Amino acid sequence: MNLQVNGLDDLDLQILHILVGDSRTPYLEIARECHVSGGTIHVRMKKMEDMGIIKGTKLIVDNTKLGYDICCLVGIYIDKAASYPSVLESMKEIKEIVELYYITGEFSIFAKVVCRSIADLQNLLLNRIQLIDGVQRTNTFMALSQPIDRNIDFA
Repeated sequence: MNLQVNGLDDLDLQILHILVGDSRTPYLEIARECHVSGGTIHVRMKKMEDMGIIKGTKLIVDNTKLGYDICCLVGIYIDKAASYPSVLESMKEIKEIVELYYITGEFSIFAKVVCRSIADLQNLLLNRIQLIDGVQRTNTFMALSQPIDRNIDFA
């Protein structure tokens, strides 16, 4: 590979590649695959955590199996850029918002929202999101499927 990325060498990138594939891979298994010691993997992981490259691990849940069958993307217009910090704080309190992006273009904010039903989505939009000071209006896009959901591959 011989690729230097933000102070990472080939071994670091190989470790990341393995963990992106399965974040539960034990250090000793990674060490065997990389032909180094378990201690080396531990040191490299600590280095990448200290550098902020590895932020942690997270459990990936199938929302539909928990009854959250509605997934949509909500474009949110805010009245002025100065409203963004307070709008963001209000949005953090809404558990159905699972991702949020401050963006350029037609919208100010793009939110990924999951709900149990259309009625819950309507309530969320009308009685929570659209009532936030600074939110001018919203535009909702229903997701029919998510055929791609992945991390960058470091291989």
